Amino acid sequence: MEQGGRHMRVIAGTARRLPLVTPKGMETRPTTDRIKETLFNILQNDLPGCHFLDLFAGSGAIGIEALSRGAAKAVFVDNSKEALSCIRQNLEKTHLADRAIVIGQDCAGAIHALDAKKMHFDIIFMDPPYQLNAEKEVLTAIADSKIADEDTQIIIEATLDREFSEDELACFDVVRVKEYKTNKHIFLQKSSREA
Repeated sequence: MEQGGRHMRVIAGTARRLPLVTPKGMETRPTTDRIKETLFNILQNDLPGCHFLDLFAGSGAIGIEALSRGAAKAVFVDNSKEALSCIRQNLEKTHLADRAIVIGQDCAGAIHALDAKKMHFDIIFMDPPYQLNAEKEVLTAIADSKIADEDTQIIIEATLDREFSEDELACFDVVRVKEYKTNKHIFLQKSSREA
């Protein structure tokens, strides 16, 4: 399959340097290598054996990086047929498919389905299309489910100018914000006030 947009690869771990296919067009904005490297340096001690959820997964590059670096399981969620095809090809290419589940549906619906299966995650990453403003719906679904607890790290990738209201983050505490040139990662945890 032809490469769409930028050339992407796995940075570290068992699938190191393997190239990844990305969907064509701007629907998925690949997280640049430098940002991905910074993110995974922050997460590195939490990755071995963890259960990782990659929402709005696009090419699957983030979840695949987590698997390559020792995550026990990763679940990829996207509702674009092209993205799902890329994720499956990338999992085959990196020989990580046996530790992955790929779900083709909207993220809030997938969270309810995962909750019904009593699945729990240590790290949840989401990189929603910036114009969608889907974060509130997804965070509400996470807050209403048992897929995350107070120890789960939830990371949102957003543009630098994206401000989150108290309403959007009602059930979560902001643990850390890491800013880059054009975007940022917001690290959240379920608020213990809810308990």
